Amino acid sequence: MTSPVMSTWSSPRRNRLAGVALAAVAAAASLTSCSSSSSSSDSPKDPLAGSKPSGDTVVVGSNNFAESILLGDIYGEALKAKGIKVTYKPNIGSRETTYGLLKNGTLTVLPEYNGALLAYLDAKAAPTTQAATDAAVTAKLDPKLTLLQPAPAQDKDSITVNAATAAKYHLTTDSTIADLAPAGKDITIGASPEFQTRQQGLVGLKSVYGLTPKAFKALDAGGPLTEAALKNGNIQAGDIFTTDTTITKEKFVVLQDPKNLFGFENVIPLVYKSGLSQAGVDALNALSAKLDTAALLDMDAQVQGESKDPLTVAKAWLTSVGLA
Repeated sequence: MTSPVMSTWSSPRRNRLAGVALAAVAAAASLTSCSSSSSSSDSPKDPLAGSKPSGDTVVVGSNNFAESILLGDIYGEALKAKGIKVTYKPNIGSRETTYGLLKNGTLTVLPEYNGALLAYLDAKAAPTTQAATDAAVTAKLDPKLTLLQPAPAQDKDSITVNAATAAKYHLTTDSTIADLAPAGKDITIGASPEFQTRQQGLVGLKSVYGLTPKAFKALDAGGPLTEAALKNGNIQAGDIFTTDTTITKEKFVVLQDPKNLFGFENVIPLVYKSGLSQAGVDALNALSAKLDTAALLDMDAQVQGESKDPLTVAKAWLTSVGLA
């Protein structure tokens, strides 16, 4: 079956950067006050106030949500482990701001998501593979910028079931959306209102996976309403982002999407070409090769659920995979 065309309505990166996750941002900002990635004396209070870095310094930026700040710390510490001098500009703002800072060389490295970045650069693009997504981004990038290797880790929409539903229908983390299809007559799916009429929603669930739910409940796009309804059993399945920390906390089960109904949102380093040495490129590519969705979800849960310092979490993970 041909992979479905990607819609631009529901990317987690676009929604959260628009302010959907302000609570998480505030929590991350308070956490990073004790992290060297935000409290270092060489990082100005106004992240936009600094001039271009010196030739031997890599500036790692992050957008204004908790996962981006964490990823920035992971990138920065991986570079430091290779003897590269790093400074941080965390929690800057939206993609409109950070992309401009990369173009003018104020930032050297920024954690990005390939699908969301493509939608920002070309809203009409509809790639059907990860490689095509990366190629489409590269074609639209400012010539001073480049993408490095994408990580297997993705933060994207998913069909996620609560623990009771998983147990009832014998669903595990290896199960696919198609495995839920036979139970469709018994389940209610919750998501944003637009989910009812979009290909990346009920239309695609039926055409791609043969899943037609008994009912649909209009809630929000992977936000607190959907999370609460799934937790309380008011819905049995919902559109939840794949690194949402409630997955771990509530023992939700994310169903696999092998036909890529929900597109591609791989974590990927976006780089100002002339500001990063080959050693830095190699370090970040090695990092991406080891970063999968399960690891990112676990680290997000530590930062957002357990109030751990993202820099501490980043260092621990890098050590655990032999990169620090």
